[in-house]
Amino acid sequence: MSRLASRTELVAPFHAVELFKQANALQAAGRDIISLGIGEPDFTAPQPVVEALRRAAEQGLGQYTAPAGLAALRERIALYYEQQFRARVDPSRILVTAGASGALSLATLALINPGDEVLMPDPSYPANQNFITAAGGVARLIPASADERFQLSARHIREHWGPATRGVLIASPSNPTGATISRPALKELIAEVRARDGFIIMDEIYLGLFYEEAPLSALTLDQDIIVINSFSKYFHMTGWRLGWIIAPAWMTAVCERMASSLAICAPSLAQHAALACFEPETMAIYEERRLAFKQRRDYLLPELERLGLRVPVRPDGAFYIYADIREHSQDSDAFSHLLLHEAGVAAVPGRDFGHAHASYTLRLAYSTGMDRLQEAIARLGRFLGR
Repeated sequence: MSRLASRTELVAPFHAVELFKQANALQAAGRDIISLGIGEPDFTAPQPVVEALRRAAEQGLGQYTAPAGLAALRERIALYYEQQFRARVDPSRILVTAGASGALSLATLALINPGDEVLMPDPSYPANQNFITAAGGVARLIPASADERFQLSARHIREHWGPATRGVLIASPSNPTGATISRPALKELIAEVRARDGFIIMDEIYLGLFYEEAPLSALTLDQDIIVINSFSKYFHMTGWRLGWIIAPAWMTAVCERMASSLAICAPSLAQHAALACFEPETMAIYEERRLAFKQRRDYLLPELERLGLRVPVRPDGAFYIYADIREHSQDSDAFSHLLLHEAGVAAVPGRDFGHAHASYTLRLAYSTGMDRLQEAIARLGRFLGR
């Protein structure tokens, strides 16, 4: 009998999948379930992007592109980073990938040897750990506090960097907290990692979804940071499977070589369509939608606090709220189960994002319409007796 590789036992599960299965079963049985669990925008690709896809298909543009992606798209991404996030990037450093997942695969395979340790904050998105594991590395989650905005800090680097540590993987804004890392804190962290000759992978997937100060890319502090981004969240193209990596010049050739074998290229029709994302009329649509997300956040925060679901760090990006449920429960698994089955509201228990805060936190996604969010709050109020 064939045997599975031992690394498969190390792959962190996403416990929310079981919760979503239960939610789907309840829906199929006729229950109305409001999902605050799935991190997928309720908005879909704007009409100009859909029309660009149709034209590309009619013109027969569905064949392979170069492994690094369409030159025109790489140039538009570079311009986007300069105009929106003040980071000047040579297009030759950008590789278009099959989603941010493809970008993370290239980054981790290029940088991690078997046994290498990579530091991440606890809480953090569980799938990111699995890319490290798949490359043969070890993801080490470091408990991060609300005072640190649930982000890795320079102090963490000094205290936890060991002989096997090779780098860090961080996200700003973060999933599950929606919190960014402050610029001074990031600058200090970069200095500590560089002093140890380490690498920094920065997940900027939610960078375009900001609700306070306009963000700057981490590349404005250090051009050797490896940046991961995607068309899924801000551009609302989740199923189109399109993302990108911005790599240092010394890393791009090996990433392109691996990309040519692992995926050949990112979906070509999606690449042609994505060019329309950057047209002024389309960017205006995305701006309207960003403000809609902000409106949802601004509605939910005071309502959750009123219900005793405390928010220790005000989210300033993405579309997640990381709530403290200790006023009601010390068991987030049991709480989320009851919330689903009794109130018809799905939310992700904290253990999916690490152990440090697992028992008393929930992640709530406001990636659904305001009317559904208002109904969710009403149901929460009845469930909690408020």
